[in-house]
Amino acid sequence: MKITIKDLEGMAEFRMAEALQRTVWGEGDKEDPADLMMVIQHEGGICAGAFSGDGRLMGYVFGFPTATPGVQHSHRLAVHPDARGLGLGLRLKWHQRDWCLARGITLVRWTFDPARLPNAALNVGRLGARIATYFPDYYGEMAGINQGAPSDRVLADWHLDSAAVTARASGQAPPPVAEVARVTLHPDFGALLESDPAAANAERMRLRAEIQAALAQGLTVQGFDAAARAYLLG
Repeated sequence: MKITIKDLEGMAEFRMAEALQRTVWGEGDKEDPADLMMVIQHEGGICAGAFSGDGRLMGYVFGFPTATPGVQHSHRLAVHPDARGLGLGLRLKWHQRDWCLARGITLVRWTFDPARLPNAALNVGRLGARIATYFPDYYGEMAGINQGAPSDRVLADWHLDSAAVTARASGQAPPPVAEVARVTLHPDFGALLESDPAAANAERMRLRAEIQAALAQGLTVQGFDAAARAYLLG
């Protein structure tokens, strides 16, 4: 599939991003409105889309400036189900890194669900983000694919010019993690949440307790072992 990544232009493309959110997160999960994304882009945020050869929006990334100079908050990253497995999420994030570095932005932050294996593999394993903050039930009760469990999130700190991130961006092996502890994940939290919400909640509480305990000891998540489905803390 031929893919072109570029800034969104015109309200029709921003509405495509609005619709993509409903496809990815499910009906009932409140999407970011097209007009808000357009205005934030105009005021210095990023809203870039990955378009197929026939003009379909197959993915997008949306972020905005923070109160701290040189720091961006990355709010959304979405890939259409038809484009899963193509590495499109990774391509969008590397595009975001280039976009930010060209504008003097060296730190990008975002939250993600630490229980979902694809999130951990991409954000920590492939991109090299670090985790030092855990937010229990960050958004409160949610709808769509997140319905039925507390909305726990971790804060990813993506230092764009760090050795770990720079190595990954150039296709090289990152520096090894001085591992002190590890926290393993369920193989498919999303499927567990659909089939057995009580078990999913128990898994959420276990993961919360283990990560919070490690962070309280001064450890941070510095890597991810995909084969073992484990966060590596150092």
